[in-house]
Amino acid sequence: MKFEILAECSTTKARVSRMTLHHGPTILPTFMPVATQGTMKSLTPTQTASLGITLQLNNAYHLLLRPGMEVLDKAGGAHKFQGWKGNMLTDSGGFQMVSLSEFAEVTEEGVLFNSPFDGKPTMLTPEQSIGIQHSIGSDIMMQLDDVVSSLTTGPRVEEAMWRSIRWLDRCLEYHRTAAPKPHGNAQTIFAICQGGLDPKLRTICCEEMVKRRDDSGLGGIAIGGLSGGEEKDVFWRIITQCTDELPRDRPVYSMGIGMAEDLLVIIALGVDMADCVFPTRTARFGQAITFDGFLNTRSRSMAYDLRTIEEGCPCPTCSSGMTRAFLSSIGGTPNAATAITLHNLTFQARLMGQAREAILEDQFPAYLKEFFPRYFAGDKQGIPRWCVTALRSVGVDLQPGVEVEGKKLGGGD
Repeated sequence: MKFEILAECSTTKARVSRMTLHHGPTILPTFMPVATQGTMKSLTPTQTASLGITLQLNNAYHLLLRPGMEVLDKAGGAHKFQGWKGNMLTDSGGFQMVSLSEFAEVTEEGVLFNSPFDGKPTMLTPEQSIGIQHSIGSDIMMQLDDVVSSLTTGPRVEEAMWRSIRWLDRCLEYHRTAAPKPHGNAQTIFAICQGGLDPKLRTICCEEMVKRRDDSGLGGIAIGGLSGGEEKDVFWRIITQCTDELPRDRPVYSMGIGMAEDLLVIIALGVDMADCVFPTRTARFGQAITFDGFLNTRSRSMAYDLRTIEEGCPCPTCSSGMTRAFLSSIGGTPNAATAITLHNLTFQARLMGQAREAILEDQFPAYLKEFFPRYFAGDKQGIPRWCVTALRSVGVDLQPGVEVEGKKLGGGD
């Protein structure tokens, strides 16, 4: 992996960089859509690539269960298996410790899963996780980490953090010594910083990441264990602490982030990459994302609306002239899911593209001040207070004169 910083915002911690992987360059900051089982639900790989997406996420645990390593090895990796020519990041399976907790038991050796499909027990160790990802051929392999809910407190959080560090070392060692590696040295590992909502534990984990920065197998570092229901005001403070303490000579990835406001805030706080099922999942429920907020295509008000989802949007759905009324009439069908998914992923790509352009022109604060009032114009609550506070911490006042935490924004403050 090659990582080059191209521009930095003079006000916030945002930056534009180029990350070159085996399947080509990806410009950061970027949003990675999630193709958990090797497919973007409702779309073909060709449709996904046509939107300008160069990096998507697959899940190693799910690919292990189906189709299985024998098929992937025979196909020559997941890229050839699914017909995806762009870059790929694979989640190691650690998140399933939370999402499938009733099927999992964690020990120092690894995680014992009972398959949700047939109940068959499967032990996933750090070495096996990397071995699976070797077979998959992902450009970025995530370390196996011990994941606990962001709402967990007490000694279990520290236990999980230290175990994740030990497992990182096992992942790196296996990657160095594994033979054979079907895809040679074309793959890199991203570490995952844990520590829950405890700033002291996060500092310890960041320090451990810094100690391993010169390992040849380590490409970037992710911030894990968030976006699990914690207060947003706590969430952004952990993000900014990690971006302050992690090495800035490699990409920083915040896992599980997909809402537009969240993405722009974490970019301002120094994050380069994010992923989430949000834009594709919400599309299947008829929700379209626009620069003016959300649009419920299943609403009765859409039945006679002959406008496209969003004027000026270049997505195949809007550019074809497909109307809101039509989407309303086919609501709940696979065709509607495809049409709205195409739009939502295009929205995410446009959002990231506009953010990158603003950073390159050193106009990112101005872009934020333009985006947030428009996006939340139809929201009775207005711009979320946590967004105002978080952006203020990096010198951007969305609401000058509005008191936040007892201090006024703007003016001489």
